[in-house]
Amino acid sequence: MFSQSLIFLILLLGIGVIAKNQSLIIAVFVLIVLKAAGLDSKAFSFLQSKGINWGVTIITIAVLAPIASGEIGFRDLGGAFKSPYAWVALISGVAVALLAKGGIVLLAEDPHITTALVLGTILAVSLFKGVAVGPLIGAGIAYMAMKIFELFK
Repeated sequence: MFSQSLIFLILLLGIGVIAKNQSLIIAVFVLIVLKAAGLDSKAFSFLQSKGINWGVTIITIAVLAPIASGEIGFRDLGGAFKSPYAWVALISGVAVALLAKGGIVLLAEDPHITTALVLGTILAVSLFKGVAVGPLIGAGIAYMAMKIFELFK
Protein backbone atom coordinates (compact mmCIF):
# COMPACT_ATOMS: atom_id res chain seq x y z
CA MET A 1 0.00 0.00 0.00
CA PHE A 2 2.75 2.46 0.91
CA SER A 3 5.31 2.59 -1.86
CA GLN A 4 8.81 3.91 -1.35
CA SER A 5 7.92 7.05 -3.30
CA LEU A 6 4.83 7.72 -1.15
CA ILE A 7 6.83 7.29 2.06
CA PHE A 8 9.46 9.66 0.65
CA LEU A 9 6.75 12.23 -0.20
CA ILE A 10 5.24 11.94 3.29
CA LEU A 11 8.70 12.48 4.78
CA LEU A 12 9.12 15.57 2.60
CA LEU A 13 5.69 16.79 3.67
CA GLY A 14 6.77 16.43 7.29
CA ILE A 15 9.94 18.38 6.59
CA GLY A 16 7.88 21.07 4.88
CA VAL A 17 5.56 21.33 7.87
CA ILE A 18 8.44 21.46 10.35
CA ALA A 19 10.26 24.05 8.22
CA LYS A 20 6.97 25.95 7.70
CA ASN A 21 7.69 26.08 3.97
CA GLN A 22 4.37 26.60 2.23
CA SER A 23 5.75 25.98 -1.27
CA LEU A 24 7.18 22.60 -0.30
CA ILE A 25 3.97 21.63 1.53
CA ILE A 26 1.76 22.53 -1.45
CA ALA A 27 4.06 20.83 -3.96
CA VAL A 28 4.23 17.57 -2.00
CA PHE A 29 0.50 17.65 -1.24
CA VAL A 30 -0.34 18.04 -4.96
CA LEU A 31 1.95 15.13 -5.84
CA ILE A 32 0.40 12.92 -3.13
CA VAL A 33 -3.12 13.77 -4.36
CA LEU A 34 -2.16 12.97 -7.97
CA LYS A 35 -0.62 9.69 -6.82
CA ALA A 36 -3.66 8.78 -4.69
CA ALA A 37 -5.99 9.59 -7.59
CA GLY A 38 -4.03 7.25 -9.86
CA LEU A 39 -2.99 10.06 -12.19
CA ASP A 40 0.70 9.72 -11.42
CA SER A 41 1.82 7.79 -14.51
CA LYS A 42 0.87 10.51 -17.00
CA ALA A 43 0.79 13.56 -14.76
CA PHE A 44 4.26 13.13 -13.30
CA SER A 45 6.03 12.80 -16.65
CA PHE A 46 4.04 15.77 -17.98
CA LEU A 47 4.89 17.87 -14.92
CA GLN A 48 8.52 16.82 -15.10
CA SER A 49 8.81 17.85 -18.75
CA LYS A 50 6.78 21.10 -18.55
CA GLY A 51 6.95 22.16 -14.90
CA ILE A 52 10.22 24.09 -15.02
CA ASN A 53 8.99 26.13 -17.99
CA TRP A 54 5.71 26.86 -16.19
CA GLY A 55 7.59 27.88 -13.08
CA VAL A 56 9.88 30.20 -15.00
CA THR A 57 6.85 31.72 -16.74
CA ILE A 58 5.05 32.33 -13.43
CA ILE A 59 8.17 33.88 -11.89
CA THR A 60 8.58 36.08 -14.98
CA ILE A 61 4.96 37.23 -14.68
CA ALA A 62 5.54 38.10 -11.01
CA VAL A 63 8.70 40.05 -11.86
CA LEU A 64 6.96 41.95 -14.68
CA ALA A 65 3.78 42.70 -12.71
CA PRO A 66 5.13 46.01 -11.29
CA ILE A 67 5.78 47.18 -14.87
CA ALA A 68 2.27 46.20 -15.92
CA SER A 69 0.74 47.92 -12.88
CA GLY A 70 2.69 51.11 -13.55
CA GLU A 71 4.74 50.91 -10.34
CA ILE A 72 7.90 50.74 -12.43
CA GLY A 73 8.28 52.91 -15.52
CA PHE A 74 10.94 54.21 -17.88
CA ARG A 75 11.97 56.89 -15.37
CA ASP A 76 12.76 54.15 -12.83
CA LEU A 77 14.71 52.22 -15.44
CA GLY A 78 16.83 55.23 -16.33
CA GLY A 79 17.41 56.07 -12.67
CA ALA A 80 18.43 52.51 -11.90
CA PHE A 81 21.48 52.72 -14.15
CA LYS A 82 22.83 55.58 -12.06
CA SER A 83 23.20 53.31 -9.03
CA PRO A 84 26.17 50.97 -8.57
CA TYR A 85 23.81 48.52 -6.85
CA ALA A 86 21.63 48.45 -9.95
CA TRP A 87 24.67 47.50 -12.04
CA VAL A 88 25.46 44.70 -9.59
CA ALA A 89 21.83 43.55 -9.85
CA LEU A 90 21.96 43.69 -13.66
CA ILE A 91 25.15 41.63 -13.81
CA SER A 92 23.73 39.19 -11.22
CA GLY A 93 20.57 38.78 -13.29
CA VAL A 94 22.62 37.95 -16.38
CA ALA A 95 24.80 35.51 -14.41
CA VAL A 96 21.84 33.71 -12.87
CA ALA A 97 20.08 33.38 -16.23
CA LEU A 98 23.22 31.91 -17.76
CA LEU A 99 23.66 29.54 -14.81
CA ALA A 100 20.04 28.41 -15.15
CA LYS A 101 20.64 27.73 -18.85
CA GLY A 102 23.51 25.43 -17.89
CA GLY A 103 21.26 23.86 -15.26
CA ILE A 104 18.69 22.90 -17.88
CA VAL A 105 21.45 21.30 -19.96
CA LEU A 106 22.74 19.34 -16.94
CA LEU A 107 19.29 18.11 -15.91
CA ALA A 108 18.56 17.00 -19.47
CA GLU A 109 21.93 15.21 -19.87
CA ASP A 110 22.19 13.79 -16.35
CA PRO A 111 18.72 13.54 -14.75
CA HIS A 112 19.90 11.47 -11.75
CA ILE A 113 21.67 14.60 -10.49
CA THR A 114 18.17 15.92 -9.69
CA THR A 115 18.09 13.74 -6.56
CA ALA A 116 21.13 15.45 -5.05
CA LEU A 117 19.84 18.89 -6.08
CA VAL A 118 16.43 18.28 -4.53
CA LEU A 119 18.04 16.98 -1.34
CA GLY A 120 20.27 20.05 -1.18
CA THR A 121 17.28 22.33 -1.70
CA ILE A 122 15.26 20.53 0.99
CA LEU A 123 18.17 20.77 3.44
CA ALA A 124 18.57 24.49 2.75
CA VAL A 125 14.83 25.10 3.13
CA SER A 126 14.42 23.08 6.29
CA LEU A 127 17.68 23.87 8.10
CA PHE A 128 18.55 27.37 6.92
CA LYS A 129 15.14 28.89 6.07
CA GLY A 130 16.10 28.97 2.39
CA VAL A 131 13.68 29.38 -0.49
CA ALA A 132 12.99 26.44 -2.79
CA VAL A 133 14.11 27.95 -6.08
CA GLY A 134 17.36 26.05 -5.93
CA PRO A 135 17.16 23.02 -8.23
CA LEU A 136 17.52 24.89 -11.51
CA ILE A 137 20.09 27.40 -10.27
CA GLY A 138 21.78 24.64 -8.26
CA ALA A 139 22.01 22.56 -11.43
CA GLY A 140 23.50 25.56 -13.22
CA ILE A 141 26.12 26.05 -10.52
CA ALA A 142 26.85 22.31 -10.56
CA TYR A 143 27.13 22.40 -14.36
CA MET A 144 29.59 25.30 -14.18
CA ALA A 145 31.62 23.60 -11.43
CA MET A 146 31.74 20.36 -13.44
CA LYS A 147 32.95 22.22 -16.51
CA ILE A 148 35.66 23.95 -14.47
CA PHE A 149 36.62 20.59 -12.92
CA GLU A 150 36.91 19.08 -16.40
CA LEU A 151 39.32 21.86 -17.40
CA PHE A 152 41.74 20.86 -14.63
CA LYS A 153 41.40 17.12 -15.09
